[in-house]
Amino acid sequence: MKKIITLLCVLSIIACKEKIEESKDYATISGQITDKNSDSVVLRTRTYSKTIKVNEDGTFRDTLKVEAGRYNFYDGGESSNLYLRNGYELSMTLDTKMFDETIAYSGIGAESSNYLAKKSLMEETIYPPSLYDFEEDDFKANISKINSELTTFLENNKDIDSALYTSEKSELDKFYDRMLDNYTKQKEYEKNRAAQFAHLIGISSPTFEDYENYKGGTTSLNDLKGKYVYIDIWATWCGPCVREIPSLKEIEKAYHGKNIEFVSISTDNGRGYKDRSFEASKEGWKKMITEKEMGGIQLFAGDVWRLSEFQKVYDVKSIPRFILIDPEGNIVNGDAPRPSSPKLIELFNSQSI
Repeated sequence: MKKIITLLCVLSIIACKEKIEESKDYATISGQITDKNSDSVVLRTRTYSKTIKVNEDGTFRDTLKVEAGRYNFYDGGESSNLYLRNGYELSMTLDTKMFDETIAYSGIGAESSNYLAKKSLMEETIYPPSLYDFEEDDFKANISKINSELTTFLENNKDIDSALYTSEKSELDKFYDRMLDNYTKQKEYEKNRAAQFAHLIGISSPTFEDYENYKGGTTSLNDLKGKYVYIDIWATWCGPCVREIPSLKEIEKAYHGKNIEFVSISTDNGRGYKDRSFEASKEGWKKMITEKEMGGIQLFAGDVWRLSEFQKVYDVKSIPRFILIDPEGNIVNGDAPRPSSPKLIELFNSQSI
């Protein structure tokens, strides 16, 4: 009898809670940001945008009328997805130094936003960086494994909003076929991209001049003649770039002492840093090199990059981008495989490096 009474009380409390939530025609969001990137944050969708002031101490709070669904939260440097509906009372905590790892929610409706935040962090590790470079059978095996992990994660979070659960389940049901379709499109894209840069093969590479060297002084491309040069064009704010760092370190170690130099050129110019500060981005570049124990030749191009002949000839419109130059300074591949791709070793072997 006591168990029955307890159960009825619990159900009564849940019912009351749902009625209270349903009676509110607005949502409340508040938060505490450590080391804030801006004096405001933005909640947005394709059709909605709300800017919320952030106080000097990093706190913020606002009420807003919303349609139930996913919203993008942008703090001036990075962004994350959360879930809102009228009646929710979300409270967020966040440290911008480790944005994805620290974002967390409490309060009414927190389960759904925590699910989206944890899923995003999970996706950073379960997708191999060069998934689309795999042969088709290996690709299929990997996406089956990824689909299984994401499905298990969803089923372990059934307390999320029912509409979000249904949407997530529907997406997972289509995951395998959608990824296979993407694989076919990626192979066609690679074929077209190879044709786009084919005219560069064998010609003399444009040079870069006097880029700041992390170890001191400056370095130009001509300083490296006599060896193959594998160039990584990247930035600290670029997630795919950062995910290639461990693979790049492994390649450098494997080819240590051989006739090749590994050069990383940072294009950081303030993006992702407070007030888009150029000096802050340079310090962030140095800090990341130290923290991740990055090897090779580390160069900082900064604002000079976008005006350089090197950038224009190679037509660098997105990063990461990788380039291989031979000992005479001629282009072997203007759009070389990334470090995590098995195709890079094939390219090195073809050159007898």
